[in-house]
Amino acid sequence: MNATITAQRIVVGYDGSDEARWAVDWAAGEAERTGSQLQILTAYQLAWPGAYYAVAAEQFELARQAAEQTVDEIVARVRERGTGIDVFGTAVDGLAAAALLDLADAGAGTIVVGSRGSGGLTGLLMGSVSQQVATHSPVPVVVVRGRSAATDGPVVVGVDGSASSDDALAQAFAAARARGTELVVVRAHVTPPQPALPPPDLEAHERAALDASLAPWLVRYPDVKVEALVAAGRAAKVLVGVSHTAQLVVVGSRGHGGFAGLLLGSVGQQLMHHAECPVLIVHHRKAR
Repeated sequence: MNATITAQRIVVGYDGSDEARWAVDWAAGEAERTGSQLQILTAYQLAWPGAYYAVAAEQFELARQAAEQTVDEIVARVRERGTGIDVFGTAVDGLAAAALLDLADAGAGTIVVGSRGSGGLTGLLMGSVSQQVATHSPVPVVVVRGRSAATDGPVVVGVDGSASSDDALAQAFAAARARGTELVVVRAHVTPPQPALPPPDLEAHERAALDASLAPWLVRYPDVKVEALVAAGRAAKVLVGVSHTAQLVVVGSRGHGGFAGLLLGSVGQQLMHHAECPVLIVHHRKAR
């Protein structure tokens, strides 16, 4: 079994929308590649803040049955693939983001969400489930968008020398090996108005930093073909550009830029909105 972005169990959110179905298909493919267990979660909630009337027991039971039917149908669809992966479904009374984060805390290896959904399981808007999960999850989160079924093209990872981007490198190498594809490592930089170094020296400095960050991983993954690129421009714009031909883009949850208190950096946020392929966001695990 190849090492990969998951650890034993992949959890994917499902609400019946096309985007959520694409997320399930992506997660099932990842489970096949890695031998991981797949859990499909459907969350439902009838009560809402400020409701004038309480939800009747009959209404609650109907909602529960509908949610269970929804998740049973998608589990059956995955089993029809005939790959024999270990898949099961769960219907939960509660908020989708909270339910997914609870499963992350309980030991899930990876959380998968779609780019938007039918009423709240996933979505692109600030405060939506995908945003909340990508921001607060202690485990890697994949936002499935764009060419979600693509199996050609490289895995791409953005690095900047931060601890978070080093974690992203670990996940990206494993993902490239699992797919049997090339890994493209991108270090983007913006030339300041008054650079301390002339452009040729600045380029050489960035190249040396990239080579240094890659060195231990090239030893660990000698079978993975790697292309290392130094690109002039903002990281988010560069990575969105290469996402047009990639099958997966990997980034850390935040890098050197931005405010230290931010849980999800601007690069990850922009990729969630604009990438043309699934995006893997990796949070840095601090040593205890």
